[in-house]
Amino acid sequence: MDIVVERVPLGEAPSAPEGSYPFPWIDQVEDFLAEQEAAEVYDDGEEYDGVYVFFITGATEEVLLAVASGTAGRPGIPSGVFAMVTNDEAEEIGLGRRVELPLG
Repeated sequence: MDIVVERVPLGEAPSAPEGSYPFPWIDQVEDFLAEQEAAEVYDDGEEYDGVYVFFITGATEEVLLAVASGTAGRPGIPSGVFAMVTNDEAEEIGLGRRVELPLG
């Protein structure tokens, strides 16, 4: 059983010009996560119930939360970012322990 951190924000970029793609931060987060050596992307991100979910695994919970926290304060990322600590055997998205990000 692998630990999976579901990093789950969703919101339009506050500076997105009218008529442009409102979620450019999704690509920025995916690029950031792909560059991390401490964790690996578990699955493609997806929109779920009004939030956007990123899946990372391959490290301890502490390391995964540090990686997720590292994305939360990046420019253009909406506020209200949090992580759900769960595992790869969870029956559905969103189950687990909620951790507010960025970590203090």
